[in-house]
Order: sequence, then structure tokens, then C-alpha cells
Amino acid sequence: MTRTDPADVPRPDALLHLGVFFQGVNHWTIWSDPSSGSQIDPASFLRVARTAERGLFDAFFLGDGLRLRESEGGVHELDVAGRPDSITQLSALAAATERIGLVSTSNTTFNEPGDLARRLAGLDLLSGGRAGWNVVTTHNAWTGENFRRGGFLDHADRYRRAEEFLSVARAVWDGWAEGVVAGSVDARSWAVPGGVGRVRSKGAHFDVDLVPTLPRSAQGHPVIFQAGDSGEGRDFAARQADVVFSAHGTDFDDALAFAEDIRRRLRAAGRAEDALRILPGTEIVIGATEKEAEEKERWVRLEQVTPAVALGIASRLWGLDLSGRDADGPLPTEDPVVAAYDGKFGTRQLGETRETVAEWRAKAEANGWSLRETVIELGPQRGHVGTPAGLAEKFARFVRHGALDGFNVSPYLVPDGLDDIVELLVPELQERGVYRTAYTGTTLREHLGLAPVG
Repeated sequence: MTRTDPADVPRPDALLHLGVFFQGVNHWTIWSDPSSGSQIDPASFLRVARTAERGLFDAFFLGDGLRLRESEGGVHELDVAGRPDSITQLSALAAATERIGLVSTSNTTFNEPGDLARRLAGLDLLSGGRAGWNVVTTHNAWTGENFRRGGFLDHADRYRRAEEFLSVARAVWDGWAEGVVAGSVDARSWAVPGGVGRVRSKGAHFDVDLVPTLPRSAQGHPVIFQAGDSGEGRDFAARQADVVFSAHGTDFDDALAFAEDIRRRLRAAGRAEDALRILPGTEIVIGATEKEAEEKERWVRLEQVTPAVALGIASRLWGLDLSGRDADGPLPTEDPVVAAYDGKFGTRQLGETRETVAEWRAKAEANGWSLRETVIELGPQRGHVGTPAGLAEKFARFVRHGALDGFNVSPYLVPDGLDDIVELLVPELQERGVYRTAYTGTTLREHLGLAPVG
């Protein structure tokens, strides 16, 4: 086993945490390869969850999509969609797994706190304390139209509503006192009189008066995840979250800067620096050699960014129908047509559109890239590529220097996309003492090493 010299790194005994991010509506999951399975069949979800559990992952993290994305007035047919409601799906997985955490992405803008808190508490109880809640917000009218609430919430109010939502949810989860249920058949009543409290809360967004219907789970409350990357989002995470799901996990310096910023915000919020785990999303491509890994990554990118996908992305950026163009040819010469930002899929704000097109043109010209190559090189999908040993050394450096606590891994193939990670990378991490060799707890909060709920 290779041990890190304590004199060289600030966190020589830190362990890497892994979760799997099963994406909601997206066009990055490769569905068209013969090795891909169903994106909807429950067996695919179960296969991924059990593989992750075999690899001692902390959590199965399920994305969501409240409205299918649309393009030119129709459903964006290049997307993978059809994910079941997350709490329903995770409740099914709870019965088929034993240890892995189960994280639901659930929206605070289009739910009500009394109802959602009860459903999450149900998942937490059914799973033996393995539930997590990825708290997401949205202000866009386009999604809101699905709920007859189009445009009802201003951008500035979304985190204020989420914070009030969480306050009510926590009160609901704390509604039953410890030991409220009779411990003996000789007790005078099934519930201790006065042991179930009433939740009354009246704020800017909610007026709640209810009696909680469920006791606490084995971990007290579901673990709170948060993914906002704006200043408001980071402050919200620092005040409220147990885990932050970031986009800062590829470049070491960028990851460390993000982690230091989050720790600064934690101190400002009066919380300890280790009160929160940082788990950026990533993609991991593994090869037996560096050359093989690079070739595999090239295949992954070409499968993710097909000619149709490249033209679709470029059409939304330019505001033009480019479907008849050659994706392997040059970038469009036309100036982008910028529509007013309305929250719809692909619409962008004026400055962002022009800056992005200028950047694409400059880099495409400098590197001789086609339109498709430009989308591949400058698109958002990024991750880590290498051999199992090389990646293990790299990840040990990330975690032991405090740049992050682990990763939420998005498999590019479903349902077999975690196999190489579990069978090849995990043993290398364990050999270096940077990854658990067995679950030491039963709840998600214990897996993450978080403090108990007070």
C-alpha cells in the first residue's frame, strides 16, 4: 500500500467518496450503441444501483426532469428521457438494495413542503435511513407552465422560497419526539400523549398548519444535497446543505478554489468547515493504457456528440435552423440571432450568446476544428481519463489536498457504465488507502461521515 506522507499533504487520511449520478433528461447518455440497455426499464436502474453498491458507493443520485425539453415547437427528440418520478423509483430500489444511499432530485418551486417532506420521510423510513434530497429550484416560466404556475416566482425569490421550504420540512421531520411510540403492550396508549407536535409556520411563501404523520428515520433527516453554482446558490449550500454537487471537479486548481470558497462561506454562516461534503459531477473513462483510454474517450465523445446533436446545439446557440448544414464542416458565418431570454431550452442572454460564438470561432480557427469538433472540445461534458492506477493517484491528490471529498459519477453507458470503475478503479483506490474496503455504517449520513442530526 502506498501511504501519503503526512508532511506533504493537509489531509493524509482523507477517503474518497463516490456516488453515481443517473441523469434526468439529457443527451449525454449514449443510447444508440448496441451495448446500451433500456433507459426506462426498472432493471436498468437496479443494475446500476447494485453495481454501485458492490463498489461501496455512498449514493445513487437520481436526476429529474419536470418538462421535456423542446426545440422549434416540438419535443427535442435527441434527448434521453422517460425517467420515472424519483421518489417512486428510489422506493423500489430501497427494497432491492441494502446499504447504498438513495438521493431524490425534488423541486421546491413546484412542490408544497408538507407533502414533499412526508414523501421524503417515507423514503427515509423504508430505506432504513438512506434517503437524500437534492434541493433544486427553478424560476423559469417554461417549466412552470406544466404546473399552471408559469412565471409565478421571480429569479431572486427562488432561494428564499427554498430556504422557507426547508425550514418547514425540517419541522415536519422533527414532529415526533424520540420514544413516542409505546415500547410495550402494557403501555396505556400506542403513542405517548403530547409526543407528536403540531407544525405551524406562516411566511412569505407558505402558510402551514399540520400534524406530521411519520416518526424520524434511523438518520434523523434525509441528507440535503444542493447544486447551485451562483453566489446565491453557494451561500444557500453553506447555510443549509450537507453535500454540494458542483461542476468543479476536473481541474485541480479550479476544484481547490471552489472548495476554499465554500469553506469561507461555511465559516461566514457559522458552520464548521467539515460540515459539508463536496462531490462534483464527473465522467470517468478508463483504459488499460493511457493510449487506450484516450481512444475510448474519443469514441465516447463522438457517440455523445453525433452530427445531429452538434447541429442541434449550434442551432440553439445561433438562433437559426442549421439542421441542413454539414456538422463536419466549418462554423456558420452568420451572426447569431438573439431572442429575448424566456427561460426556454436553449435560449440565451444577449451577451452570453455573442461571447460564446466569438469564442467558438476563435478557437475553431486556431485549431482547425469543424463545427462538430468545436462542440466536442468546448461543450460542458468533462471528466477524467486514464488508467486505473493513474486515476487513483490523481484522485488521492484531489481528496488529500482538500480540493473535494469525492465524485458523483455519470456513467456514459446504461446499465454497464460503472463496471470498469467498480472492478478496476476501486481496487486501485483501496490499495492506496484512499477508499473504504467495507461499509462501516448503515445510513447515508454515516457513509458520508456527517454529524448526526441534533
